[in-house]
Amino acid sequence: MTHGATVSPKVIVALDEGTTSARAIVFDHEARIRGIAQLEVPQIYPKPGWVEQNPEIIWSSQLKALKMAIERSKISIENVEAIGITNQRETTIIWDRRTGKPVYNAIVWQCRRTDQIVDNLRIEYGKMIKKRTGLIPDSYFSAPKIMWLLSNVPGLRERAEKGEILFGTVDTYLIWKLSNGKIHIIDYSNASRTMLFNIHKLEWDREILEVLKIPENILPEPRPSSQVYGYTDTNIVGAEVPIASDVGDQQAALFGQACFSEGMVKCTYGTGNFILMNTGSVPKESRHLLTTIAWSFEERKATYALEGSIFITGAAIKWLRDSLGIIEVSEEIEPLAKSLKWNEGVYFVPAFVGLGAPYWDQYARGLLIGITHRTRRAHIARAILESIAYLTRDVIEVMEHDSSIEVREVRVDGGASKNNFLMQFQADILGKRVVRPIIYETTALGAALLAGLSTSYWRGLEEIEKLWKAEKVFEPRMSSEIRESLYRGWKEAVKRSFEWTKVLREVGLQI
Repeated sequence: MTHGATVSPKVIVALDEGTTSARAIVFDHEARIRGIAQLEVPQIYPKPGWVEQNPEIIWSSQLKALKMAIERSKISIENVEAIGITNQRETTIIWDRRTGKPVYNAIVWQCRRTDQIVDNLRIEYGKMIKKRTGLIPDSYFSAPKIMWLLSNVPGLRERAEKGEILFGTVDTYLIWKLSNGKIHIIDYSNASRTMLFNIHKLEWDREILEVLKIPENILPEPRPSSQVYGYTDTNIVGAEVPIASDVGDQQAALFGQACFSEGMVKCTYGTGNFILMNTGSVPKESRHLLTTIAWSFEERKATYALEGSIFITGAAIKWLRDSLGIIEVSEEIEPLAKSLKWNEGVYFVPAFVGLGAPYWDQYARGLLIGITHRTRRAHIARAILESIAYLTRDVIEVMEHDSSIEVREVRVDGGASKNNFLMQFQADILGKRVVRPIIYETTALGAALLAGLSTSYWRGLEEIEKLWKAEKVFEPRMSSEIRESLYRGWKEAVKRSFEWTKVLREVGLQI
């Protein structure tokens, strides 16, 4: 279909399968939202540090959200130009090739059951893995989860070697289900989060597969992020619709924020915080950050990014609400935090599942420090919000150093970016401009834009760059003296959280 100056009657649907929700958003040619639906996807905690989800609930929730969003947009499925997929990235699913039935629950990216596996990998193969995949060996990634499943689900390794099962991250699984088992693919951006993908050659690394004893025949075919991979099955969604993009959620947000030039940075405030810098067509190495693939438009070519992954940020606000009962709804945290002039020396380190970038301490645990008889719930609320901003500065400082690029502004999105107190404190503690866009659903938008580019719904980066506009700009107001004093206090607090589970084991406690 040819698109001129007039608005197309066709729409793009983005499926955004996040850590705790399945969402579908319908976008028109001006990137306006025409329909939206969201369903919760519950998490399962079988043991301390273990996090799972039911893959069949992920699928049924996402399919229902798709149908609800189309219904709410008052269009028919035939008016959908294409579907784009974005997802929580490292979460691991293995299913039966013939029946599609999962062999085990999805092991979520936050899960720490593979700590011991990772310790051994770091010692023996850490440098090789980092050089080839851009990743620091960690329980965060898919590879150790696959290793655990192959070793702990009875008969699974034998079934893998016979070619009876398939592996995928959530995007792969959704595309397989949407196509009724016809398409088993993964895009380069998601593949680069498995710890099995050579980001320089853009292919599965056979030496790593051999070392980890993972059969290549269970893996999906790696493809560019913006491409028509095939079509939905009519019996499932009601029509054959092109499945035209696949991209990891953080890379999708970078694209949705129009960070198309080298050195541009976005930060997504979700369950965790994810800071990405576009580094162009050449991967940049970093000791403490991840080198990842941002997106790809064609075979054997990619745009790269540096990424700092902070595991727990928004999840700490949820913990304050659901586990402590200090607030009833998440929005209450802002006025509580603003009721204090400063933190009065109270710091919170949200290391519930260890610390990610730039510390990479899987044995760290959460810490609340500086408590006195004056401490009340407002201090805890403020300390949680401030911790999100401190961790973000930790990453951006390393990002600037390792890329040799000065960050001038940070484009923000995600649930907690609606919190004006947090955004102002973020600008203050960074000493940099923080910009929030009008189009707020940047992750889903990124997937939609990539799908639209592959079907010529949009004609190029210049056209879609014009769709991005700022809603609010936060300029730093804090003096450098106060900024640095607060930040030094934070760094001291973080040190005290390091290796806590190791300490407990040394004294005879198993956590």
